Amino acid sequence: MNPFDHSYFLGYINEVNPQYVKIHFPSSNLLEKFHFKGSQYAGGNVGNFVVIEGEEFGFLGRVIESILPDSERKEISEKAIKEDKTTFHPSGKIELLLSFDIYNPTKIQKTVSKYPSIGAKVFSCSDEQIRLYIKEFGKNDTSNNEENVYGKLGRLTSNNADCHISLNALFGRHCAVIGTTGGGKSWTTAKLIELLNYETDNKVILIDATGEYKNISQLSCSLGEDTYFSYKVLNNSDFCFLFREHSPNTVNVLCEAINTLRFVEQGIYDDTVKVGKNSETINQLIRENIHKISGSNFDLKKLPNQIKNECVQVGRNNILVDHDFKLSYCSHLISRVELFLNNETIKKGLGLVTETENGNIKDLVEIIDNFISPNNNEKVLRIGFENLSYDFSIREIIVDFIASYLLRKSRKHDFKENPLVLFIDEAHQFLNKRINADDDSSFYLQSIDLIAKESRKHGLFLCLSTQMPRDIPIGTLSQIGTFIVHRLINEQDKKAVENASSSANKSVLSFLPILGSGEALLIGVEFPMPLMIKLDKPIFEPDSKTPKLTKNNH
Repeated sequence: MNPFDHSYFLGYINEVNPQYVKIHFPSSNLLEKFHFKGSQYAGGNVGNFVVIEGEEFGFLGRVIESILPDSERKEISEKAIKEDKTTFHPSGKIELLLSFDIYNPTKIQKTVSKYPSIGAKVFSCSDEQIRLYIKEFGKNDTSNNEENVYGKLGRLTSNNADCHISLNALFGRHCAVIGTTGGGKSWTTAKLIELLNYETDNKVILIDATGEYKNISQLSCSLGEDTYFSYKVLNNSDFCFLFREHSPNTVNVLCEAINTLRFVEQGIYDDTVKVGKNSETINQLIRENIHKISGSNFDLKKLPNQIKNECVQVGRNNILVDHDFKLSYCSHLISRVELFLNNETIKKGLGLVTETENGNIKDLVEIIDNFISPNNNEKVLRIGFENLSYDFSIREIIVDFIASYLLRKSRKHDFKENPLVLFIDEAHQFLNKRINADDDSSFYLQSIDLIAKESRKHGLFLCLSTQMPRDIPIGTLSQIGTFIVHRLINEQDKKAVENASSSANKSVLSFLPILGSGEALLIGVEFPMPLMIKLDKPIFEPDSKTPKLTKNNH
């Protein structure tokens, strides 16, 4: 690779600033594309890559502005601009992206520590040089000199160069796919899953909010239709969250009722009735056996009646008797639990339907456990929420429970050797949400946020897809290391991306409103320069078409 061959010459540097440098083109003809020795070069137009010669380092830059001097603008014409090689002398601005060793151009530095000098020559950058630089991004993430894993994401919009992206750089610090409707988010998500499926041995779990990814995996299930989330893996805090209960007195009764049902299921208690029992005997059984019931099964449908059974107090000789006052302040809790457990959506989501209604419905927790098992060869699990309604915010709650379950597994180092990537489509439906209780207090859904903040070191990676980055909590957004940003029009959304990524600068973000369908801006901690990419079409396209208005002429 010889980046400083005079055959690629474009112009000279005539001004140097910390943010950019200016170039003088001796002729307007140098702006146009050209071919040399069978390779295409993009020339000096806006958006194209150039290399600048220095004493010790070369510099890679991108043209961000092209203008003609005022004195020459009056003489411009189609014939003159194309045929006259001396009359017009454009100038432009170049954004400096990275530097490289002039004796070994493949050795790059992610920061520009020095600047080119006045009079330095500028050359068009070849597709091959850009390809080599892109493949270098993320190499430092590998350990023990292991070979990096790459996937062809698409082509650069400026010069059509292939983009073979390091998948460690892409997902290693979490990833977000952002853009307005119709910008190509769904295709990008499908493409990313495809790259992980074909280029790695790692596994993917996809939370599909709308059902548009049904054909992306053979292993697919749908909450509320053929699958339920088993409440047996929930702890007492999760049940308080599910039933919106946080008052200390009623929370104690709720937890005692759940523990009693678990004790009965384990054969530790004879029955669920406490009136007439000795309180000391019961307390001793609790102390000796409380460690045995974690994660054990019980009949959730018996919970409202068991809350009534817990409304007792110690009477004479330590014998438990009814406590009417306690029952009165627990009446609202009992009513709420009964309302929840009799709702069809809750019953389908948590598997509370009868055996006759059950059919072939499967436990999602068992599906996940089987999927992540080393003996399972399936690599993509789609969990659909298209058949589960929005009653009682059960969709958001179950997604939070799934994230919490995976987070607990990651803390046990289940994914340390074989990382798992969790994709969440339409993430704005599940993030930054709060569940309101009767007294106007709120419970916040935090499991996905916790995954973003702590699970990277445990091998659980997150990839969010959303139309509205401003709806993602700033704490979560700040943990995202890679952004694939499609067309964004809303100024608040652009600000959210700009604030969360140090690589994003105003000159690059200005392209966001005019990106075409399937075009995206790749920004990341491991990518020293933003990349404008036309993403490749996925093999299995998501069903994201918008129904068309029609007219029946008959």
